[in-house]
Amino acid sequence: MIDKPLTGRAVLMIFVGAFGVIIAVNLVLAYQAVRTFPGLEVQNSYVASQTFDADRRAQQALGWDVTADLAGGVLTLDISGPGGRPAAVETLAAMIGRPTDQIDDQDLVLTRTRTGFTAPVTLAPGKWHLRLNATATDGTAFQQRLTLFVKG
Repeated sequence: MIDKPLTGRAVLMIFVGAFGVIIAVNLVLAYQAVRTFPGLEVQNSYVASQTFDADRRAQQALGWDVTADLAGGVLTLDISGPGGRPAAVETLAAMIGRPTDQIDDQDLVLTRTRTGFTAPVTLAPGKWHLRLNATATDGTAFQQRLTLFVKG
C-alpha cells in the first residue's frame, strides 16, 4: 500500500462527494413525497373551519357507530344508531384508498343490507383508509374515516 499524503484536493473531493450523496438522496425523497401525496383534505381550509364545530355537534347528535369488516373480498359496513338499532341512512358514498397516495383509490359500489351496507372490493395487503360520506334521513351530514389493515 502506498502512503500518499492527504492533500487539500483529496479532502475537497471527499467533502463534495459526501454532501453530493446527501443532497441527491434528499432530492429523490422530496420528489417522491410530492409526487405521491396531494396534501389536500379540503380545497379551502378557512371556509371549512367556519362550520366545523356545528357540523361536528350535529354529527355527534346522530349517535351513529360505524364498524367495517373485510372478509372474502366483501367489505361489510354496519352503521348503528342509538340503542344499537340500524341507523337511518338516506345516502352513503364510500371510497377506499391508501393513506399516502391516490393511485389505489376506489369508489365502492354499496348494496344496502338489513343492518348496513356491503361492497365487493379487492385490496392488497397493507394499510387502507375508508372514507364515508353519508346523509341521515333528516339531512344531517355524516363523515368518518376508518382505518383497515389487510394481512398479507
